[in-house]
Amino acid sequence: MHNSAVFVPHFHWDREWYEPFQVFRHRLVAALDTVLETAEANPDFRFTVDGQMAAIEDYLEMRPENRERVTALVGEGRLAIGPWLILLDEFLCSGETIVRNLQMGWEAARALGGAMPIGYLPDMFGHVAQMPQILARAGIEHAALWRGVPGSVDGHAFRWRAPDGSEVRTEFLFDGYDNGLDVLLVPDQIGRALGEYAEMTAERWGSDPVLAMAGTDHNAPDPHLASWLRQASDERRAITMATLDEYIRGHVRDEVTAVVTGELRSHVRGNILPGVLSVRLGLKQRMALAERTIDHAERVNALWSRRDDGPFLALAWHKIIESTAHDSVVGSGTDETCDQVDARLAEAAQAARAVRDAALAEPAALVPGDGYLVANPLPSARDALVEVDVVAPVEGTTLVATAADGSAQPVQLVSQAPTVLSDERMDASQLERVLRRIHRRELFGLLIDHYELTPGSLVFHLAEVPTSGPFDLLILRREVAEAAAAHPGEWQVRTLAQARATALVPVRVPASGLTGFRVEASDRPAAPALRLAPAAATTDGLANGLVSVAVAADGTLDVTGSDGTVLRGVGRLVDGGDRGDSYNYAPPARDVLVSEPTRVSVDLLEKGPLRSRLRVTRVYEWPAALCADRDLRDDRTVPTPVDMLVEVRAGEPFVRISTSFLNQSADHRLRFHVPLPEPVTGSASAGQFAVTERGLTAEGGWGEYPLPTFPASSFVSAGAANVLLDHSSEYELVDDGSALAITLLRAIGSISVNIHPLRDEPAASEIPAPGAQDLGMRIENRFAVVPCASGWRGGDAVALAEEFRNDVLVVRGTAPVGGRLPPDATGVRVEGEDVFVSSVRRVTDADGRAGTEVRMVAMRDTAASVRVTGPFTEVTTVDLLGRPLSADGALDDLTCELGPWEIRTVVLR
Repeated sequence: MHNSAVFVPHFHWDREWYEPFQVFRHRLVAALDTVLETAEANPDFRFTVDGQMAAIEDYLEMRPENRERVTALVGEGRLAIGPWLILLDEFLCSGETIVRNLQMGWEAARALGGAMPIGYLPDMFGHVAQMPQILARAGIEHAALWRGVPGSVDGHAFRWRAPDGSEVRTEFLFDGYDNGLDVLLVPDQIGRALGEYAEMTAERWGSDPVLAMAGTDHNAPDPHLASWLRQASDERRAITMATLDEYIRGHVRDEVTAVVTGELRSHVRGNILPGVLSVRLGLKQRMALAERTIDHAERVNALWSRRDDGPFLALAWHKIIESTAHDSVVGSGTDETCDQVDARLAEAAQAARAVRDAALAEPAALVPGDGYLVANPLPSARDALVEVDVVAPVEGTTLVATAADGSAQPVQLVSQAPTVLSDERMDASQLERVLRRIHRRELFGLLIDHYELTPGSLVFHLAEVPTSGPFDLLILRREVAEAAAAHPGEWQVRTLAQARATALVPVRVPASGLTGFRVEASDRPAAPALRLAPAAATTDGLANGLVSVAVAADGTLDVTGSDGTVLRGVGRLVDGGDRGDSYNYAPPARDVLVSEPTRVSVDLLEKGPLRSRLRVTRVYEWPAALCADRDLRDDRTVPTPVDMLVEVRAGEPFVRISTSFLNQSADHRLRFHVPLPEPVTGSASAGQFAVTERGLTAEGGWGEYPLPTFPASSFVSAGAANVLLDHSSEYELVDDGSALAITLLRAIGSISVNIHPLRDEPAASEIPAPGAQDLGMRIENRFAVVPCASGWRGGDAVALAEEFRNDVLVVRGTAPVGGRLPPDATGVRVEGEDVFVSSVRRVTDADGRAGTEVRMVAMRDTAASVRVTGPFTEVTTVDLLGRPLSADGALDDLTCELGPWEIRTVVLR
C-alpha cells in the first residue's frame, strides 16, 4: 500500500479551440480570480498554471490590478508559472520558434517572481527528439508530459535523451493530466477512491507517492479542495498538496532506470492525433512564411542596420508563438478560431517584413536608382537567380548585368510589359480631370519622365527611374489649361510606359552579404562569369547538366540526379476519400482512389539558359464529396485540372516542382507520390534541430489506430529520394516501402466526429468546420526533388533545403541614377558540413553591450568542424536563455567542433 499521495491542483488552458480566444479568455479571468481567492483564503493551497505564461499575460491584461497578488503567490512558491509562453505543437513550428517560446516565457515569468523549472508539456500531440537538449541547454533538468511515450516505459518516470546525449528526468503522466479528478468525484469518498486508484497503479509508482493531477480543461479547482484533502488524509495515507515543481523536485526519486531516446510519437498510452499535420494547409504555409520572414528580418537588421527594431521583432515573435499553440496552428479549432490564427500569423509576417525592408533600405541608399541590391540571408556564399524589372532592349542589343567589379553576366528575359497603359479621347474641358490622377510625379504606379503637349494631344511618358530631370506639376497644370482654352474640342490623351521586361539575373552573393548590379544594354553578349551549366528545355523535359527531367505520357516525371540515380513516376497524384476529422484521417469503408488523369497536356514556358520551365496540366475526375452515410464517395465527380510547374535552374542539383488546383471537392485527401527505385524499410525527415529516422509502422496499443504518417519540416528522405519542403508537411511510406507519399490536401468538415473508424474516443465535440474543406480555394504546394543513391547525407540535403527555402532578398537602389555600385560586403560566415544556422540576430547583454548572436546545430550523428568568420573580435558561448557559459576571448575567427546533433549558441562582438 502506498503511504502517501500528492495532489497538484491545476488547469489545462487551451487559449483558443472550439471557441475563439476572447471567449476562452473571459472564462480564464473568472477561473484565475477563483484561484487567487482560494489561495489567499487557504495557506495550504497550491496551483500550477499549465506551464504557459500566455494564460497569466491574458489574465493581467484584463486584471492589471492583480499583478502584485500574482507576484506574491509566485514568490511564496504557491503559484507555479511558466516556463513556456504557450503550450505549442512542437512539430508544426521551427526549432528556433521553440527556443524563442521558452525564452519569452522564462523572461515573462521572471518578471513575476520566476519560472517553474519544469519542461511541462501536458497536452502536445507528440514531442520532438531535441526537446531534452533544448530544456537542458536552458538549465532545466526535468520535464513532465503525457502523449507519445512508448510502451517500454512501465513506471511513472523515465530519462528522456536527445540525439546529442542530453537528458532530462521526465514525469510520465500515464493517465493524463486529469488523473486525480476521478478520485475527487465524491468528496466524502476520496480516501477510498484514492486507495483503489493507488492499488490499480501500484506497479508504476514503486516507493514514490502517487501523483494526482487535480484539474482539467478550462476550469479552476473547487475552492473546497484543500478541506476535502485534509479530511481524507489520515495515518494510513498522507495526502499533500503541491505544485508540479514541488512534487517532481521534492517528493520523488531522481534515480530512474528507463531511458527513451529521441522523439515521442507512440500511440500506446494516448492519442497523438496525427491528422493535425495536414488539415488546414494554409495555416502551415503561413506559419512557415512568418517564421522565414522574421528570421530574415533579424539577420539583416543585425548585420546591416544601425537601427535596433527589437520591439517590432518581439511583437512579431509573440504573435508567431501564440499561433503555435497546440489547438491553433494545428487547425483543430472552429473556422472562427482558425481565421484569427491566420490573421495573427499575417500580422506577424507584416511586422517582420517592415523591419526587414527598413534594414535593407539603409544599404540600398548606397546603390544607384538604376541598380539593385541583393542580400543573402544565409551565412554561406551562394549563386542565385533574381527576377527584376528592367528596361527592355532595343533591336540589335542585348542585356547584361554588371557587378561592382565590372564583370558582366548575361540575363534571361522571361516577359515583356505593355507600353500603352491608356489611350483615351475626351473633350478639352475634361483634361483637368486627367491631371487629378497625378500625385506629384507618380502616375499609374510609375513616374513621369516627360510629357508631350501639342494641340489636341497630350502624351505622358512614364518610367520607373526618370532620366529627364525635374518635373513640376504646377507648370503642367498651367500649360494644359492654356492649351485646352486655345484648342477646344476633342483631345487624345495617351499614357506610355517605358518599354520594360522581366529579366532573370545570375548573382554571386557573399555569406550573409550584399552585392549590387545594374542591367544595361550592350551590343554584344557577355560571357557567363559564374560558369554555370545552362538550363535547357523541350516539351519533353528539362536539364541543366546536374539534373534532368523527362515527362512521361501520364504526366509524371522521370528525374535523373547528378549521380545517375533515376526516380520514375514522380508526381503521381492519388486522391481518396476522408471521412475523418481535424485530428485523424479515416478512409471511407468503400473508398474510391483516383490516380489516373483523363487528360494530360504539356506547355513549354521558358527555354533557359538560366531557368527552364514547363507546365504539366492533368485533369482528374474527383468525387464531389462523400455520400450521406460517409462510407462511400459520391458518384458525382468534378473535373479538376491540376497544374504542375516543373523548373530547373542553372547550377541547382534539384528539380523545383509546384502544384496548383482549385479545390471543388469535399471530404478527400490528395497525396503526391515519389516512387522509389527499390523498396525501403525506413525514412528520415528534418525538423526542430534534428533528422529523425522512422520505420514503416508506428507503435499502437491505445484507442487510436497507429497510422505511420509522420511530420517533416525542411526535407524528407527515403532511399534515393530526397524531397525539400517549403513548410511543415505530412508524409508516409506506402506500397510496402515502395513509394513516398506527401500530403497536398486533407479536406474535412468537422473538428471531431463522435464515431471515428480509427479512433475509439472523440477528440472534441462534433462541431462543424466547413472552412476545413478548403472548397473554392486554390491549393498550392511547392517542393524540390533531389535524386541521390546515398540518401540525404550524400545529397547534401541540409544545405540544399536551406537554399530552397530561403531566397535572396532584392531591392532597388535609391541613390542618384548613374553612380558607382558599392563593393560587395560580407557578414557572418559559417562553414561546416551539415551545420545548420538557426538564427543570427542582434542581442544586448545585462551590461548594455550589443552583439550578434549565432545559433548553430550539427545536423549529423558525427562531430562537425565549424569555422565562423566575420566582423567580430570577441566570442562568448551562451546557453539557450542567453546566459554566458564561457568566454572564448579576443577572436576574429572562431574554429570549433560541434558534437553530434549539438545545438550551440555564441555571441559575437
